[in-house]
Amino acid sequence: MSQDETKTVTMLQELIETSEDGKKGFQEAAQRADDVKLKQLFQDRAESCAEAANELQNMVMSMGGKTNSSGSALGAAHRGWVWARSAVGDSNVAVLEEVERGEDYAKGVYGRALKASLPEKVKTVVERQYQGVLSNHDRIRQLRNQYRAQG
Repeated sequence: MSQDETKTVTMLQELIETSEDGKKGFQEAAQRADDVKLKQLFQDRAESCAEAANELQNMVMSMGGKTNSSGSALGAAHRGWVWARSAVGDSNVAVLEEVERGEDYAKGVYGRALKASLPEKVKTVVERQYQGVLSNHDRIRQLRNQYRAQG
């Protein structure tokens, strides 16, 4: 593997980890939310994150790299924080606030990836997934504001 390919695989592995963290975070949020609509939204987002991770894993393997789909220690800590926050006060608002923080993190990771020198086919996939992250973030923020206003 060339040096450029190694850098690309490393970046993709970070995105896989971020997607796995997102999947697990949304699954945790689905368990913690009180509202049935939020639970379904979070479950759907968890599936989307799993699909994104799988797509990136396939790209890494096609480049001769190895994948790790366990998520990160930071992501595990964040999920613990979601649990702790939801145990106090309005769990829907607390869960939405923490999910938004997770999406802020994902935006940063994807934003850094898009600034890197990536092969065009990789960049196209990363850009498409980044647009999904932005959409998730905006939807979560909108719901958070809506639930705050109701409280």
